[in-house]
Amino acid sequence: MDTIETTLGMIEYQTVGPEHSEQPPVLFIHGALVDAELWRKPAELLAAHGYRCYLPTLPLGSHRVPMKPNADLSPTGVAGLIRELVVGLDLTDVTLVGNDTGGAICQFTIDAHGDHIGRLVLTNCDAFDTFPPFPFNAVFKALKVPGVLKPSMKLMTFRALRHSPIGFGLLANSPDPDLTASWVAPAQESAEIRRDITRLFANINPAELDAVTRRVGSFSKPVSLVWGMDDKSFKPELGRRLAAQFPDATVTEVQEARTFVSLDNPAAVADAVVQISARASSAT
Repeated sequence: MDTIETTLGMIEYQTVGPEHSEQPPVLFIHGALVDAELWRKPAELLAAHGYRCYLPTLPLGSHRVPMKPNADLSPTGVAGLIRELVVGLDLTDVTLVGNDTGGAICQFTIDAHGDHIGRLVLTNCDAFDTFPPFPFNAVFKALKVPGVLKPSMKLMTFRALRHSPIGFGLLANSPDPDLTASWVAPAQESAEIRRDITRLFANINPAELDAVTRRVGSFSKPVSLVWGMDDKSFKPELGRRLAAQFPDATVTEVQEARTFVSLDNPAAVADAVVQISARASSAT
């Protein structure tokens, strides 16, 4: 595990694939209460095709290194962190890949820092005023109440609750219980991580994302949406609406996949990255 110091704090990240590659680098952005392991399988597939992949664990609730006490953990602040990672890791012509809350952060990133991004791949994610989607909007609201977060995370020790319809069971077909346990462990063990989660959730504003999503048409570079058709939260129509905002977007409908397309069908994500790289190359 490597680390990089940022204005928000120390960020852990992993790299997969050849250090020197002719392919554009791929930067994976996960969502809330998961970490970089969400992207492990598509990253390994891409590495086999010669792509260098960067998998940071962002301060979105499953990180193990607390952020600075004054860290800006708003979507705008985390989008600034993405720019810092691109610059600090000396990446150019980046393919940005996002999912869930991370997909919303990708939209904030291209809105404010689009010149740092070469192309964008989004799997099922927040868009417009769906931020977060049902039923997680009620969960996020409850977790903002003082004293609720700690016991709620402790309850996630039980696999049945973690994999219930208000947990990871809604987001993937057959989530790995060891993986999901690792995602909730930091918040169970650390008051500072719970502080970061509280700050993040307090800054989730559907109206703010709605305004950003309606501006993403200014991003004229290639965009690919890889959408799980069995998602009950980020439904297919949301993906089609989001794709229509971009001037150069394609949509791949992934059957029998939910929110975490990277777990349910990692090849679909890897294929989208390869195809969008080819699109960008043929256009130049």
